[in-house]
Amino acid sequence: MTKCFRSGILIFFMFIGSLQAQIDKNSPLFLELKKQDSIFFERGFNQCDLAYLEKSTDNDLKFYHDKGGFQNKKLFLERTKQNICSNPDQKPLRKVIESSLEVFPLYDNGNLYGAIQSGEHRFYIREKNKEDKLGGEAKFTTVWTKKEGNWIMSEVLSYDHHEPGKEKITDNLEQLMKDNKIPTLGLGVIEDGKLTQIKVYGTLDGEKPAPYNSLFNVASLTKPVTAITVLRLVSLGKWNLDEPLYHYWTDPDIAKDPRHKKLTSRLVLSHQTGFTNWRWQNKDNKLNFEFNPGTRYQYSGEGFGYLRKAVENKFHKSLEELAKEFVFKPLNMNDTHYIWQEKFMARTVIGYDNNGNPYDVVINKTPNAADDLTTTVEDYSNFLVAVMNNDVLSPAVFEAMKTRQVQSKKNK
Repeated sequence: MTKCFRSGILIFFMFIGSLQAQIDKNSPLFLELKKQDSIFFERGFNQCDLAYLEKSTDNDLKFYHDKGGFQNKKLFLERTKQNICSNPDQKPLRKVIESSLEVFPLYDNGNLYGAIQSGEHRFYIREKNKEDKLGGEAKFTTVWTKKEGNWIMSEVLSYDHHEPGKEKITDNLEQLMKDNKIPTLGLGVIEDGKLTQIKVYGTLDGEKPAPYNSLFNVASLTKPVTAITVLRLVSLGKWNLDEPLYHYWTDPDIAKDPRHKKLTSRLVLSHQTGFTNWRWQNKDNKLNFEFNPGTRYQYSGEGFGYLRKAVENKFHKSLEELAKEFVFKPLNMNDTHYIWQEKFMARTVIGYDNNGNPYDVVINKTPNAADDLTTTVEDYSNFLVAVMNNDVLSPAVFEAMKTRQVQSKKNK
């Protein structure tokens, strides 16, 4: 084992010695590796997703630890399970010191095949109903190799483990949550058009720690997903943004009002239908026009529901099926759904009102185009990145989406 340890160290530092200075911290490779480090440790170490660790580490993993000795993949997984994941009431957590990160690319005949990432991190102990306690600090150097399009951890040096200094180190975000009684927070950091960090703070239900892939009901943030699904259909020539919706759907409440023939997808997506937000806000609980469609702006969830029924009638598919085919699957949004599934409950974050009372979990059996989409931080962040980078729409539709359609407020 000693011989293997020394030769591995020698080869490792020969790699480092042949490299130039670290790459720029705004470069795509640096941001990609920063994201990979974040996901690997948040999901695999902090949330103990051992299946993820299994597939994200090389079968020939070499892990050198200055206190725990050399570990191959089998031993690494066994010790993680035993030492890190065996006691949920006293859980070690790892947090990187972001300013310390450095990345050095690895090339073979001009082709990028991997990268070396180095930095410093801190380890905390989380105990139930107690503030996280800083337990130690260390340095790390990781060799990542790219295999079949995925970054795989191949070699690791974990060293300079030491007790923390006397100064108290506080996560400002977590302190802000405590001060404002926020039970759960999901955070996706997008830098230069790339998702670089994913973190979930707090608990699922006031007790269980919220995992990396916690499911959130994103309420009205459902609307942008529905909008992009429809605009994707427009981009593919399958749907006309300005075709009257009555060709496919007319709500019985407004069937006798000739203004329903003016409704189009464009007017719905720009909130110019003339509908109130929800029909139940009307005294008779019926849908009606409060002004002529296309004459001014008024936010409306009803409009999105109206559009959903038209689209579903046209394609004879549910919005769930259409979104999965044209948006969720292409963007790897595998944890995003309009329709509730019972298996979600184990990862679902409970919402609370201003008085701290929990909301009931919304269990939709049919899609709601305006509300109650279930998704994760990673999925929704990937969706936002795709919209920002225009990975799903045609250039013409993308430009139309960015063009002002109606004045929502004075001078805006």
